[in-house]
This record gives sequence, C-alpha cells and structure tokens, in this order.
Amino acid sequence: MLSGAPQWRLLPGNYDRGIGTSADLSSYGRARQEEELTVPPEMGTEAQAAIPEAVLAGAGPTEGRSLGQIAWMRLKRDKVALAGAGVLIFLILVAIFAPLIVRFLGDPPNEFHQDLIDTAGGTLTPIGPLGGMSWDHLMGIEPLNGRDIFSRIVYGSRISLLIAFLATLLSVAIGTALGIISGFLGGFTDTFVSRLMDVFLAFPLLVFAIAVAGVFPDQAFGLEGNQLRIVLLIFIIGFFNWPYIGRIIRGQTLSLREREFVESARSLGARRTYILRTEMLPNLIAPILVYSTLLIPTNILFEAALSFLGVGIRPPTPSWGGMLSEAVVYYTQPHFMFWPGMAIFITVLAFNLFGDGLRDALDPRGNR
Repeated sequence: MLSGAPQWRLLPGNYDRGIGTSADLSSYGRARQEEELTVPPEMGTEAQAAIPEAVLAGAGPTEGRSLGQIAWMRLKRDKVALAGAGVLIFLILVAIFAPLIVRFLGDPPNEFHQDLIDTAGGTLTPIGPLGGMSWDHLMGIEPLNGRDIFSRIVYGSRISLLIAFLATLLSVAIGTALGIISGFLGGFTDTFVSRLMDVFLAFPLLVFAIAVAGVFPDQAFGLEGNQLRIVLLIFIIGFFNWPYIGRIIRGQTLSLREREFVESARSLGARRTYILRTEMLPNLIAPILVYSTLLIPTNILFEAALSFLGVGIRPPTPSWGGMLSEAVVYYTQPHFMFWPGMAIFITVLAFNLFGDGLRDALDPRGNR
C-alpha cells in the first residue's frame, strides 16, 4: 500500500455470508459507526477534518454556479453575440452623448451650409467629392441645404432607439400580463385572450398607423409637435405588437403550470397571485429578455417605415426614416441615402445577433 494514501479501517467481521443473526447485525452496525478516513500522522490534525473529495482531489469543494453564471459563461463563448452587444452599447452611448459628440465632431443638425452647395451650376449638390465629405463633415452634407449628415445620423439615433425601446417595453408589459393570465387560468379567459390575439395579429397595423398619425391633431393631452408624435408612435407600435410576445408567454405558462414546483405550491394552499408572482414569473424572465431583444429591431424598422412614409417624426427633427424619405428625391447622390440606410442596417443586425446569442445562452437545452 502506498505511503500517504487514504486508508479505510473497518471492524473485522464476516459480511460475505450476509447478516442473518442479531450478533451479525450488531457487529455490522458498529462497523458502520466506526468507519472513518485515516491519514498519515505527518499530515497534521487539520487533515482529519478534510472531506474525502478534498483529500482525493487535492483541492477544496467545487462551488455551484447559478443559472445566471451559466448563461454568462455560454454567452461569453459566442463571439458574434458579444460583437453585437458591443455595437449596441456603442449606439446607446452615441444616443446619450449626442450633443457632446456633435459639438466636437460636427455641426448643429439643422444648420444650413449654403456656401458648400453648388448653386451657381444649378445642381444644388454638395461641392467636392463623395458628397462633400471632409474633416468638418465626416459623412458629407445634404443636397439643397447643406446640413451635416453625421450630426443628423447621431441625433436620429435618439429618436429611433427611444421609440423602439419604449414601444417594446409597452408590448412586453401588456403581452406578459395577458399571456401569463391566459395560460395560467385557462378556460374562458384563455379562449377570450387567444381570440383577442388573433384579432390584433390580423389587424392592418401599417394602414391604421398611417390613418391615425395622419389625422391626429398637432396638439392633444398637453403635448404638441414632435413630443406628441413620439408618444403617438410609441402607443401605436407598442400597443398593437403585444400579441407576438403574448403568445410566447402563454405557451411557456401552459408548460410551467404543470410542473412539480407549481403543483407543490398549489397543494400547500398558495394563492394564485403568489404562484404567478413567485413561481411563474421568475421562470419567464429568460424568454421575456430574449424576445424583447428580437422585438426591438422590428420596432426600429416600423418607426423608420412610418417616418419614410411621412407620418412619423416631422422635419426638421432628424430621424433615419425621414432622411431616407428625403434622399429618394436625390437618387443621384447615393451618399445621402447610404448613411441612414447603414445606420438602420447595423442597428437591426446588432440586435438580432445579440438576441440570437442570448437565446442560446439562456436555453438549457441548447448545444452551443
């Protein structure tokens, strides 16, 4: 036997023939009680208190990981999702610090530069190559008025991200509440909410948005101008998009309500509100986060489409969709359309990549 290796010391006894008498049973009991792990004396008395796993492995006990830690470890391995998250953080910081960025790298978004426009030749296009790009105007200037495109792209990110985030928050709040109530209660409530979802999903949202935004007055509810427009767009986009996440939450709730921990809470007399708040909702956080990140880019595209059609944010306030709408007239100046189009494309792509990675990280059945 190797020196220093753990040794098991048992009381002598005959266990081969089984335990058939009271003496054997008593001997077996004493053997189990005196079973212990012995270590060489030179290792000290502290080693006597060490658990067998620590002695055998030469390390301390293995610490458990929470679901959040496991998801973060999985997400860190997805480089594409991390790249998307990095782009999103950059865009959010750009939107927050837009005035500071424009102060050092551009001009006010609504300031005209007629001296940089070819008025003598009658083309009304920017003077210079690549749409008038220079160190003073990093993305060039607009035809006709000479406004700085870089500044308008930076300020336009505020409008697009603000409307997309708040509309998504509204959709998630309504969809989560109705979805979890419908799936948990079942019966008539489930039938009614499901049919309500079908009605909203069949509703011509784009036509309705154009009609409401077109006929809505310029002043209402104590708001006016673009403030009223922003609130109106948030309501239209958020209120009519809740059935998408509502159906997902309903399906997850139907599965969770049959799980053992829910049955245990119900058998112990827990109220419905307690079960919904304590047992159901924490287990729905993962799908809510995942589908929220996938709903935000859809709302960005919808806001851009409404602004493109002229029923979104009104000029001169910059928005990406509005810039695309103005650029259609100057199709011979591709840079005018390129920059707002790329801003929408990069933002939507980053959200989709991060959403896919987050879904894989939070899905315990994933293989990635």
